[in-house]
Amino acid sequence: MKKIVAFWKKETVLCVAVLLGVISSFLVRPDAAYLEYIDFRTLAILFCLMSIMAGLQKQGVFRLIAESLIKRVHGLRQIQLILVLLCFVLSMFITNDVALITLVPFTLTVLGKLGEEWKKKLAVPIVVMQTMAANLGSMLTPIGNPQNLYLYGKSGIGLGEFLLLMLPYSLASLAMMVIWCLVHQPESDGPTSLFFAFRSDSEFVGNKKHILAYVALFLLGLLTVGHMVPYLLTLSIVTLVILFMDRDVFGRVDYSLLITFVGFFVFIGNIGRMEIFRTFLESVVNGFEVPVGILSSQIISNVPAALLLSEFTKDVQSLIVGVNLGGLGTLIASMASLISYKQIVKEMPEEKGTYFKRFTWTGIAFLAVLILIWWMIR
Repeated sequence: MKKIVAFWKKETVLCVAVLLGVISSFLVRPDAAYLEYIDFRTLAILFCLMSIMAGLQKQGVFRLIAESLIKRVHGLRQIQLILVLLCFVLSMFITNDVALITLVPFTLTVLGKLGEEWKKKLAVPIVVMQTMAANLGSMLTPIGNPQNLYLYGKSGIGLGEFLLLMLPYSLASLAMMVIWCLVHQPESDGPTSLFFAFRSDSEFVGNKKHILAYVALFLLGLLTVGHMVPYLLTLSIVTLVILFMDRDVFGRVDYSLLITFVGFFVFIGNIGRMEIFRTFLESVVNGFEVPVGILSSQIISNVPAALLLSEFTKDVQSLIVGVNLGGLGTLIASMASLISYKQIVKEMPEEKGTYFKRFTWTGIAFLAVLILIWWMIR
């Protein structure tokens, strides 16, 4: 029983998705139409991208990038700026989850080199802002997070149109983070001379041939997202290359996310076949995609919100804006945010209350600004 409770706490969204899928199958008897519910293209691309990112992470590529930048800093403001903006930029290409999994532990290591006093003083504000950065940076590109990958495919819009859709919010987010980094923690209060000793590039232990292979696979993945390469071909190539080159990577893939998608696909498909529920949801969502997307994300997080609401609106572009902005606010608005929270709880358990409060009011403040921008440009 304890194991079941522990698994539920760890994989709450997965459990809810599977439970909803099972319950809905009693209302709509399983038949051949179930296969039409599942977006196999999204699942295949998501699996490929997660495998590629897991491979690059295993090779230490992202950590090496971070180390190379940190070794060049000379003050606290520069540290904050690099650690936060690195999350913002990397999340556009390696997803918000991978950015946080890689950079939050690295950040705590860097701050530890300043001494425990400075680590305690800076860890919470910087990690909170990194989490904001990862969620906000990832919203710019179709591959930045799972809901964007799904909605991009569903919307049928081009890459340029997607980027222009989210660009105003990304630029505003970037401006807010830069301002925070410049005004937070005056230089006069901190160490005047900083030096960080990391391994040199010559000591890099990653397999360069593997890294080149993963980069090539990543480019193939981008072409697939852009509908220039068939997804089944990409799936076959990625699977075979990794299988023969570095099969351990498959153990690092987040299969719970893939199963979560399947569970919600089944639930949404069944709900869509029940006229009373379909009519109700369409009346609630249509014309209110942004506010409904934001509010739904606060309760069930933005990935499930995107999957659920996308079936009941024709304005998918507005929904893209809604669920991306909805990643801010509560701690569960974006499941990636829990990665940072768990890391803080593990490393600095006495700070978890402080972290939760700061994360919440910071997220609400950022969300309020972005909602105002949406209101002005809609």
